[in-house]
Amino acid sequence: MNAPTTNALASADGDAADRVLVERALEGDRGALRQLVERHQPFVYNIALKMFGRREDAQDLTQEVFVKVITSLKTFRNESALRTWLYRVTVNHFLKTRRRAMELSVDDFESYFDQIAAVPDDPSESASEETVEELRLRCTSGMLMCLDRDQRITFILGAMFGVSDQVGAEVLAISPGNFRVRLHRARSDLYNWMNERCGLVNAANPCRCRKKTLGYMKLGVVDPERRMFNTDYVVKIQSLTRSDAASTMELIEDLHEKVFLGHPLQRAGSSVVDEILGNETIRSFFALA
Repeated sequence: MNAPTTNALASADGDAADRVLVERALEGDRGALRQLVERHQPFVYNIALKMFGRREDAQDLTQEVFVKVITSLKTFRNESALRTWLYRVTVNHFLKTRRRAMELSVDDFESYFDQIAAVPDDPSESASEETVEELRLRCTSGMLMCLDRDQRITFILGAMFGVSDQVGAEVLAISPGNFRVRLHRARSDLYNWMNERCGLVNAANPCRCRKKTLGYMKLGVVDPERRMFNTDYVVKIQSLTRSDAASTMELIEDLHEKVFLGHPLQRAGSSVVDEILGNETIRSFFALA
């Protein structure tokens, strides 16, 4: 997967290219269908990964979304940009899917931070920087699970991926005002809890990722040889969506957001597109050889 260079929701040229690819795909051009999937799969996959926190779930959900989207292409009427329609389908699917493993392991902010506090501190320097970063990403991904799904998807779109309130509202089928309200509440909930309990935001808090890393390694939660979060990525999210993020994050209330903008934009794996195109429903729908 090549590194994307612009916000996946913000290219007029991309709209025209999408229309051409849709027309060619509906005429039976398998190459065009592959290009269409490859263009949008990274965004769908990374939204799924942030929403549900596990690669396995993100891969499964990405395939489910594209089966739904591709088999509905004939009904697409160009009344909005294809990507906006595709992401609306994506969001609806994610909001309605069954609860996934990481969601089931997290109840609320209080119990989540209590679980972290219960892991013994070990301030030794034996853990590598890569492993400490693995825990940081795992821990903050769990914080997202403390938000309800509506707040979580709004925060991911608006705060992490830089989607405007106008486009976010269209994707979520709500008003721009409601989008802003949801985003404000999600930001406030994350900030309030992180400011009270997380050392990444408030230096007065005792919790530090480095202190906890060896404890999580002993519990088998973090494995330096099998990293799930700090691995196989192209760029950090902030370099994709908000190149000026560092200069705009000056207030203490914004520091928690910078933590999430530092999450990686991860690769889905080379087989995901092939799995999507190899799905029996899609093969039958387009009579692909």
